Amino acid sequence: MVAGQATVALDYGTFIGVEDSTTGVTSFKGVRFADPPTGELRWKAPVSPPTTQLGTVNASSFGNACIPVPQSSVVSGTSEDCLFANVYVPLGASSDSSLPVMVWFHGGGFQSGNSRANAIPLMQNAPSPGMIFVSFEYRLGQFGFLAGSTFGAANGTLNAGMLDQRAGLQWIQRYISSFGGDPTKVTIWGESAGAGATMFHLIANGGDQEGLFRAAMGDSSSLSFMPDFDSDYLNGVFDLFAGFAGCTSSSDVMSCLTSADANVIASAGTKVLQNRTSTLFVFAPCIDSDFLTTRPVEAFSSGAFAQVPVLFGSNTDEGANWSAELPNPAANTSEPSATETTVYNFLAGQWPTLSNDSFTAALELYPLSDYNNSLSLQGQQMYGEARYICTGLMIAAASTRQGLTSFQYHYDNPDQGSTHGAELTALFDSASGFSGNDAALFVAMQEYWTSFVTAQDPSAANTTTWTAVSNTTSGSPRILLHPGAIAMEDVSDAQAARCAFWHSISAEVNT
Repeated sequence: MVAGQATVALDYGTFIGVEDSTTGVTSFKGVRFADPPTGELRWKAPVSPPTTQLGTVNASSFGNACIPVPQSSVVSGTSEDCLFANVYVPLGASSDSSLPVMVWFHGGGFQSGNSRANAIPLMQNAPSPGMIFVSFEYRLGQFGFLAGSTFGAANGTLNAGMLDQRAGLQWIQRYISSFGGDPTKVTIWGESAGAGATMFHLIANGGDQEGLFRAAMGDSSSLSFMPDFDSDYLNGVFDLFAGFAGCTSSSDVMSCLTSADANVIASAGTKVLQNRTSTLFVFAPCIDSDFLTTRPVEAFSSGAFAQVPVLFGSNTDEGANWSAELPNPAANTSEPSATETTVYNFLAGQWPTLSNDSFTAALELYPLSDYNNSLSLQGQQMYGEARYICTGLMIAAASTRQGLTSFQYHYDNPDQGSTHGAELTALFDSASGFSGNDAALFVAMQEYWTSFVTAQDPSAANTTTWTAVSNTTSGSPRILLHPGAIAMEDVSDAQAARCAFWHSISAEVNT
């Protein structure tokens, strides 16, 4: 990229971006990074870089988002042809600027969401001379995470959505210098499923990150049910999906599915989700015997993960509201008739191999009396810790055991809420839209996150120094991000014990 010009010439196309002197950012949106995963490329590994010459491309607007679940048809703004990147560059950067790069993977349970994050506040609060922000679309739901014995036998690509992300990281290595970035200074980051994705990139290929990133960050990393691709569970999901797509009676089920219209595939995936009334996320990464061969708890316990600095954390009320979304009253802890069996059904809907014996043991750690005798609050805390909160503790502690620099946070904001995803307001919204302690907290967080990208050391002006984790068991200390009270805190012994319990049953629950 030539200074002062919003034009980047790559070997497969020339992209014309938009310079914004008000924000100080040049944006390139809708940059194709792989061939359309359609036709014979449906359920195949991404082909990147694109094999077709694109000519001159107006990169002023977002490309199509990947089709989410539940969405019963292909609506405007979504498409199977969705493998696009968005690149945000400081105004005036040139191809020799060698700026660090922050890569964003969106959340949404590997079933929904898109890459259209507002990078401007983060970029404006990054340490001088700034950084580049890149976000990628990746295939979702049944388009990106279909599995099963039949699928594998027909050479369907497992975890295709994860491979889309990996292709994006490889694209950065090849092309980001043309935008002014340094391919040796890449930090990956995500929230929820996106943070689960950064976790999976840490453990993929036995922990070999292939030089694709030098650090990793995760907000509320999702420790989801991760069975083998040919497990009874995933075979059942595949059979259900194929039936809803009208392909069960075909002599070649996969050929039928591959040739089906995208609307049929979208509808079938939605019907699968509607059929699993106790489960929040049916489609997700699995053990594929190639890219993801080890589950997270085992990988982090054994040290088989990428040896890079990390920054992970979670919010106070991670588990709130999830059960109330379930259509099955037997798994909805908000129902007036709820019992502890309802709490079990809620958890078993997310980790289908959870035994009654393990649930009984969990009840000892989460006595109902600690939650005002509220089954909803009890189930909320169980789910929030098992899925999100304990994952950050695990990664931070494991990284410290390996002698790596790791940082952990705890977001607690009674003003704006501390539920799952609440911290994204602090990171992607302009602090100018808030006042007082909230505004100060949001500026500090944007500085912490971006300085970790630029120097692997989260720092912010005029506030608490964020101390690296030193406890190799609990992941302490962590920073408490609270309006007017940013401070270091220790993970409580009780929370550490609860987390140790969930990870002790990882073989049972496939985490």
